[in-house]
Amino acid sequence: MRFGCCGNLVASGPDKTGIEIVERIAQYGYDYIELPLAEMMDLSDGEFEALRKRVDASGIKCEVCNNFFPAKIRLTGPEVNMELIKAYIKDSLSRAKELGVGTVVFGSGTAKNVPEGFSHETAYRQVAEISKEIVPVAKANGITIVIEPIRKPECNIINTFEEGVALAKEVDDETMMVLIDYYHMTWEKESPKILRKYGKEYLRHVHFAYPNIPSEIGRLYPSDMEEWDYKEFIGILKEIGYDGRVSIEAGVTDFDTQAKQAIQFLRSNF
Repeated sequence: MRFGCCGNLVASGPDKTGIEIVERIAQYGYDYIELPLAEMMDLSDGEFEALRKRVDASGIKCEVCNNFFPAKIRLTGPEVNMELIKAYIKDSLSRAKELGVGTVVFGSGTAKNVPEGFSHETAYRQVAEISKEIVPVAKANGITIVIEPIRKPECNIINTFEEGVALAKEVDDETMMVLIDYYHMTWEKESPKILRKYGKEYLRHVHFAYPNIPSEIGRLYPSDMEEWDYKEFIGILKEIGYDGRVSIEAGVTDFDTQAKQAIQFLRSNF
């Protein structure tokens, strides 16, 4: 497996990408950084080139991007603008390719959230149509898209791995697969056993955190097998032969200490 660190939830710089951690996580033994695509699309060409050079100089790569679509681009509801969406898909995946990204996470909960009073069935059809528009552009850029199920408090559509798989089945292309986020899975009380049914065929990326439910602090970097019952989830990943990437996506109270603990946790237990 390869282990990475998401920049979005620990970002402290004005660009909100989290690029400021890249040298440290390379030093601590992470294999890659995962940066937010929507935030990188807000950078000027010069700012993006500086970010790209900083990643290259760190000794690790940005192998994955999360945060595909920004909140301002509506993916469901009456304000969906397909021409705007198509243009964004083209430009964002081109920028991801420039950075050497191989996988882009399609969660985008705020952009995807179904407006109150709008038909969920129609919204699902909109998401499916957009997913099919993404596929040829992703394929042309050598990028795999992974659908991210998100917990209901953050998004009211596609909340479980099984629902993510249903969308991937409808798209029916190897370029569109599914991610499992352990925090969202735990919150939604979806059993890790679902991975036995669909994991081998559809699982292409993992987000991991100490769920820390029901604390108001939210998810944190994992440090110890005793802090939560991780055994079933990790055991099933091994059972199905998952050997892809696992990214820590969580908040911290002391980044350097917790990032060091987390990479040791991942390498010892996965």
